Amino acid sequence: MKALRKRSASAEKRAHIAPALKRAQGAGRFFVLLLALLSQALAQAPALKPVPDEEALRRHVQALASEKFEGRRAGTTGAALAARYIAEEFARLGLRPCCATSRSGARPAYQDYLQTFNLAGRGQLGQRNEMSFTDAEGASLDLRLNEDWLPLPWTTSARLEQLPAVVVNGGIVAEELKRDDYAGLDVRGKAVILPSRTPEEADPHNPLARYAEPRWRATAARERGARAIIFVSGETRLADDPLVRSEAEHVAGDAQIVAVVVSEAAARRLLATNDVRRNSTSSALNGDASPSRARPSAVRLTIQTDIVRRHFETANVVGIVEGTDPALRAEAVLIGAHYDHLGLGGRGSLAPDQRAIHYGADDNASGTAALIELARIFAQQRPRRTFIFAAFGGEELGLLGSNYYVRNPIIPLAQTVAMLNMDMIGRLRQGRLTVGGIGSAAEWRALVEEVNRRLAPLRSGSSAEEAQGLFRLTLNPDGFGPSDHASFYARRIPVLFFWTGTHEDYHKPSDTADKINYVGQTQIALFVAEIAREIDRLPQRPTYAVVRGETNMRATGFRVYLGTIPNYAESDRGVRLEAVREDSPAARAGLKGGDVIVKLAGRDVRNIYDYTNALSEMQPNVEYEIEVERDGRRLRLKITPEARRR
Repeated sequence: MKALRKRSASAEKRAHIAPALKRAQGAGRFFVLLLALLSQALAQAPALKPVPDEEALRRHVQALASEKFEGRRAGTTGAALAARYIAEEFARLGLRPCCATSRSGARPAYQDYLQTFNLAGRGQLGQRNEMSFTDAEGASLDLRLNEDWLPLPWTTSARLEQLPAVVVNGGIVAEELKRDDYAGLDVRGKAVILPSRTPEEADPHNPLARYAEPRWRATAARERGARAIIFVSGETRLADDPLVRSEAEHVAGDAQIVAVVVSEAAARRLLATNDVRRNSTSSALNGDASPSRARPSAVRLTIQTDIVRRHFETANVVGIVEGTDPALRAEAVLIGAHYDHLGLGGRGSLAPDQRAIHYGADDNASGTAALIELARIFAQQRPRRTFIFAAFGGEELGLLGSNYYVRNPIIPLAQTVAMLNMDMIGRLRQGRLTVGGIGSAAEWRALVEEVNRRLAPLRSGSSAEEAQGLFRLTLNPDGFGPSDHASFYARRIPVLFFWTGTHEDYHKPSDTADKINYVGQTQIALFVAEIAREIDRLPQRPTYAVVRGETNMRATGFRVYLGTIPNYAESDRGVRLEAVREDSPAARAGLKGGDVIVKLAGRDVRNIYDYTNALSEMQPNVEYEIEVERDGRRLRLKITPEARRR
């Protein structure tokens, strides 16, 4: 990038200098006149367009992916520090803050760039948490909180007395994969005892891995009538169990079932009092036995759980560059990237056994660094339209920041003409770049391909390769997808999504700054800047287009397709739909964006786990009933899923 800029500047200088240089040589005043003419040429030459600075990108990635920000999990101190870092960069660049207030107190200036919002509460222990068990002879033993047992953050708060228990191997239910660990077993009104970790969960490539996650297994137990689920730790110390560590920072909705974890030592004392043979019980709790094996227990459990859920705060960071054109400045182009990541791991981590900083250099310090650089570029080269630069919080928890923004826009959405989103742009390999949303505006394909061809000289290789452009593009038409642009496309705004793909360090502590391809990241930032400039040059706003059919970039794993775009935020009151695809089963059923699904295919839907569990058991071309809440009313509709394309 720097070489290109230098070559361009050098050519302009030579054009101004050459005639005078020839005269200067004859007069013997070569060096003096050369310096004078260089100064004159630099003063008279047209200003060069600012371009992304590779060193600045490196500096921002290294800062955001440092230990200081502790993985930037939304709602934590690390995320707040990262938001401050971005806000102070916006202030330094001279962007107008989104949310300035009167300065009557000691409010720091950087807070004027923060669009704050609340997240669902994290479960914390209340005053009354007790657990004990009674054996067949009536002898009882109290368990010690934090040493022998611990309520999980998403447990419901309840008191259960003298509950019978059943030991279950695994607790996995996946109808389409012909796995049901409850087959032939009645657990209604009982506590289910099972291992905290299964071999399936430990292998992310196993098709049963998703169903082995604790919340999935809790949902399966609840749907079969169980009143409590007891996870038995495989660790000597309860605090060392991956389940305890991973859920500690979990933003937790109520799972509608009592859910606790007990230590291995406590489980051995508990199970030694009943009629299950010790060896087979140990085997079952380690997940080694046949899934169908399960034995009743003579033990009776008394459990009281008391969980207090407190809301906590995070923020979008938003800065504005005012447009210069009197007619177009009322229109806005929004450029975005999420800055949050996974903190110390836990939910979403693909290294669940590690409580360690998940640095998130590619996901998404890379996109956030490019966002800051683009803010610098357009603050220097003022656009005709107004440009909004938004670093979203809470993306990893379900696109929460972008969802909040579209409900509380800084500039009305009707005046927002396009949204460009950068998420994981730091691992460019062999020049391959995916651009999503290409079908969301009639102008996108031609515009993106032309900019790519224009930048071809930056790519090393044969002339045939250069003819293809700077990047080997994969153009995906879908305006929806697994990042913040989906929130805008759901509001009928044209979007583009830039992504270099997943890799072996995705959602692991090993996603570190030293693995970023900074040359490639700089090229992508330039690509996005040039596309933004072209959008700004358009005399009319881009023409919104509907992408029909199923074109998601990442497979869901379900065998049916509904065409719903659910909000993945935690909830215990149903699943809200962000949007419904046109000409889809959901649209034909009469579903609309904003509906809250409360029942599907005969199953109560309280949260996203219930929803996906119901979806996993649905069959294509079979009519089901779906109940939604809309404008304070409950509606019953009929939906017929289509077979998902593989």
